[in-house]
Amino acid sequence: MTADRGASKWSWRHRLLLLLLLTVTLGSLQIPAMAQDEGPELGFQGTFTNPEGEDGPTPVEGVRVEVTDADGAVVGEAVSDAEGAWTVEVTDTGEYTVTVDVESFPDDASLRNPDEPSRTLTVNPGQVRPVLFPIGEGPGPGADSGFDLRLVLQLFVEGIKLGLLIAMMAIGLSLVFGTTQLVNFAHGELISIGAVIAYFFNVTIGMHLILAAILAIIATAGASALMDLGIFRPLRKRGVGLIAQLVITIGLSLFLRYGLLYVFRGDPRSYGNYNIQRGIEIGPIVLPPKDIWSVLISIIVLVGVGLVLQRTKIGRAMRAVSDNRDLAESSGIDVQRVILIVWAVGGGLAAFGGILWGLGESVSWIMGFRLLLPIFAGVILGGIGTAYGALVGSLVVGVFIQMSTLVIPSELKNAAAMVALILILVVRPQGILGRSERVG
Repeated sequence: MTADRGASKWSWRHRLLLLLLLTVTLGSLQIPAMAQDEGPELGFQGTFTNPEGEDGPTPVEGVRVEVTDADGAVVGEAVSDAEGAWTVEVTDTGEYTVTVDVESFPDDASLRNPDEPSRTLTVNPGQVRPVLFPIGEGPGPGADSGFDLRLVLQLFVEGIKLGLLIAMMAIGLSLVFGTTQLVNFAHGELISIGAVIAYFFNVTIGMHLILAAILAIIATAGASALMDLGIFRPLRKRGVGLIAQLVITIGLSLFLRYGLLYVFRGDPRSYGNYNIQRGIEIGPIVLPPKDIWSVLISIIVLVGVGLVLQRTKIGRAMRAVSDNRDLAESSGIDVQRVILIVWAVGGGLAAFGGILWGLGESVSWIMGFRLLLPIFAGVILGGIGTAYGALVGSLVVGVFIQMSTLVIPSELKNAAAMVALILILVVRPQGILGRSERVG
């Protein structure tokens, strides 16, 4: 009787701690919404480089670029310098069209697709957007560009980068399912919370992004752990079914999502560091340094997670609980402690992936929800409940999403990932690395 009362007390304390953490976090995040007026400059930038120059890749100087607003009025012009670089500032956020003057190219270079000299892009608060115009050797206006191997390679590398980020965010979701059989729809909001907390520390308080990211990862891991302590552990002890718990995760997701909208507002924003970067040419591929670092960091983190799962005591305990929870508990493993660690690790990885995503794109209140569908696709495709399956499935989804833009509009690329998911599951219902199970 006493033990039951003690457990009940602790469950109420956990709920109170969770409520306090959410209140403090959401309340503190109102500050960056008011301080946005003093953000970084706005605009566009890019680099013209001819990869087929006589001495290798050479910058293209003297190319004129014009930027017009949604009404067609010219708001800025630039001419590429001796290094092929150009920058155009704008004074307000919104949609703009960036147009290259094809007649300003020298004789030995031109756009690879001269029929598409314009890009229509949206500038968000604090954002200087990179604009990529592939350059080829003198086909001339109106020429047929044919098969563009450089574009294929560029999209493939961008797909690998996207897949690695999805994998980092998906592993936590897969581990939580593997240890508890719970599908956590609030996982996407952990991604958003991590990115927004990093923005708060970086832009509002003025910390460097690296330190802000570390603090955001720790805070999000703690919030994720408190979700388990305050909500789902008491539900498991009371024998609440998985369907009811799933519905609770949906409600928690809605509460967190619109709480972020209330305090962070609806405008996407950018971090204060690593915004304006010139692309680095790696053979036919052009990537800004932050994208290269994102790929390297993702690989290091994912390899580290794999080593932890294979070589450490807690990693073996996670796999044991995932394989057979009752047998693991009878073997002396503290199952509740393992589940708590899984929630914390999953929240930290979700925050890390959200920060890297916000670094390459932008930070917004709904970013996690938009990423949730590709994350679910990667987890199911690879074999739900397995960390390595989440990695493989996410890579397939990331590459398929980016490569699909070769044949379909970019607005439909997430739908292409669903097509890949359906086709693979028809052939292998348990997923790429999932184990087949006998039913009945």
